[in-house]
Amino acid sequence: MTGCPADDTAVLNALFADSPQGLFVFDAEQKVTRYNPSGRGVRGLPADDVLGHGVDDFVPGFAAGELGRLVGDALRTGEPLRGRLVRGRSPSEPWRTLAVEVSLFPLPDRGGGIPGLVGVVEDVTERQAAADRLAVLSAVHRTVGSTLEVRTTAGELVHALVPGFADAAAVDLLEDGPAGEGHRAGPVPSDAALRRTAFAPPTVSTSRKQDDSRPFPFPTPYTQALNDTRARLLQVSPDDPWLAAGPDDFAPLIAAEVHSMIVAPLMARGTVLGLLTLYRVRTDPFEEADLDVARQAAATASAHLDNALRYRREHTVASALQRRLQPGEIPRLTAVETSYVYLPEGAGGAWFDVVPLSGTRVALVVGDVTGHGIEAAATMGQLRVALRTLALQDLEPDELLTHLDEVAAQLPAAGTDTDTDTDTDTPDADRYVATCAIAVYDPVSRQCALIRAGHPAPVLVDPDGCPLDVDVPRGPALGAGGGQVFTPVVVQLAPGSLLAVCTAGLLASRGEDEEAARRDVEHVLATPARPLRELCDTCVYRMAPSRSDDAVLLLARTHALPPDRVADWTLPRDVSVVGTARRLVDQQLTVWHLQEAAYATELIVSELVTNAIRYGRGPVRLRLIHDQERLLAEVTDANSVSPHLRHARDSDEGGRGLYIVMRLSSRWGVRHSRRDKTIWSEQRLDGTSPDPFALMGAFGLDTAEL
Repeated sequence: MTGCPADDTAVLNALFADSPQGLFVFDAEQKVTRYNPSGRGVRGLPADDVLGHGVDDFVPGFAAGELGRLVGDALRTGEPLRGRLVRGRSPSEPWRTLAVEVSLFPLPDRGGGIPGLVGVVEDVTERQAAADRLAVLSAVHRTVGSTLEVRTTAGELVHALVPGFADAAAVDLLEDGPAGEGHRAGPVPSDAALRRTAFAPPTVSTSRKQDDSRPFPFPTPYTQALNDTRARLLQVSPDDPWLAAGPDDFAPLIAAEVHSMIVAPLMARGTVLGLLTLYRVRTDPFEEADLDVARQAAATASAHLDNALRYRREHTVASALQRRLQPGEIPRLTAVETSYVYLPEGAGGAWFDVVPLSGTRVALVVGDVTGHGIEAAATMGQLRVALRTLALQDLEPDELLTHLDEVAAQLPAAGTDTDTDTDTDTPDADRYVATCAIAVYDPVSRQCALIRAGHPAPVLVDPDGCPLDVDVPRGPALGAGGGQVFTPVVVQLAPGSLLAVCTAGLLASRGEDEEAARRDVEHVLATPARPLRELCDTCVYRMAPSRSDDAVLLLARTHALPPDRVADWTLPRDVSVVGTARRLVDQQLTVWHLQEAAYATELIVSELVTNAIRYGRGPVRLRLIHDQERLLAEVTDANSVSPHLRHARDSDEGGRGLYIVMRLSSRWGVRHSRRDKTIWSEQRLDGTSPDPFALMGAFGLDTAEL
């Protein structure tokens, strides 16, 4: 089949008559000499408004002079321009933003001049709108959820949507329930309070300020979206009846000339979190396709907000549990004056304790459980109770940590799954439950025993502010296993010395190594005469602990018990010394003006000395300590076997001695050392101790029978 080639004029006529693209021919003065009247930007315009005019004359809705500048550049340089995206409004559709791709092709003449050019304008509004929506969702996925902080996550959402998708955006979250159970499931009551968590841009005036918490007016699109959990697109008019439900609340919307809005519920796991509201003022009204974008953005952000809310609630519960498991009010002791800083910022497992021990001694403890959250707090509570229980058994510090390590080995490290096999490639030394440091101070001897399990060593400063160089061996962390030993160090402290025990969260907060951080602490403690509370606060200010980890600082100033408050005798192992011991006690209590306690104390001492002579070895050491409102009696012998308390029957002639000691004492117990044992008794001098005469009558005994 043969045919003649198409005439160029016919081709051009067809293009200018029927092409969906906008075609324009410009002369050297940028005036239109021919155009396609079916192009979207000029459709319906009279030809006289286009022919002989510059492009900026008949499409003024585009950026000022942008199209004219492109035409001028192409004429001047002779270089073609392909696919330049330009946005603007056409005279025929002023309510809608157009997106066009502009291509310009110069028309050179035989002499090399540029007498004109051809412009091709393609309407890509729909395609670009779809791309813009995808870009908005991409920004939401990329930027929202960078942290587990609720306010930050909400702020990331509104900034991802403004100004590219909406002129203003707000996130309002439901307040937690009365029991702190979090957001609500199912339909939300119309009077439910919502807190303004994020809003953008800050220059727009709204009736709700940041952190305002109150219900939305009812009935409105907000309450309806909360009730049926369906997103809504609305074209806003000042005459809309729902605006009358809260004229004061919605006056800023009318004043800002908001013409369309979207209200989308924020939901996760079938639970309502709050609302995402989008407003448009200057840009095109929202369309149905925009409603889908809002739904997807809300769904993506809801998952991150739910994680943040759950983390916040768990953090709150863990912090409350942590605080509840701490020792509370620190007792006033003769041995030391104490103060502390406890910052549970990371809701982890840091803890401290001040444990009064027999003989006016005290144990200062700081520990740190691995992990964060409720599990770490629960583990911390178990270890703290176990440590206090072991400490009250008057164990030596190394024995105490050995037993505590055995307890820790039975507990899972926070964050581990006990139902799954552990990684056999992980060294046992890397699996540990907690670290701990203990200082046991005796105000009578002024000796302080220091020991640690994987924990930073205590910091010591003498009364003049000079740091004391004490090397405390770093034992294995608790629960690490391996059968390693814990080695204590004993140091003599002058009265007025400072002892600081802290967690790694305080020392490592500034990015320094541990030694440099310890020097910072020593520098703060170089003025030991300052109040301990001031020293604690100054340490926090100087160290600036991280808010992502717990920080504990326990500070103690040591005291010495005055020598005149201690009486000490060594007696031979002979039955005849029981009476001597009673006379010595009576004389000493007279010196202390404690005659009212003499009878009970003589009963206690006679039973303890008799027990030591009968079952002990070597000489018997008797010691009395008058400490504030307490009177302590101690009897030491070389036999390491502990006595056993038993209840005598009516027909028995003996067996009542330790039972009488127990009944007359507010506390009593046995303390072992490596060479001997001490049975001790503590009486209260505030009138709360039992009446010894009533006790004797209950046994049917008198003084001569003891």
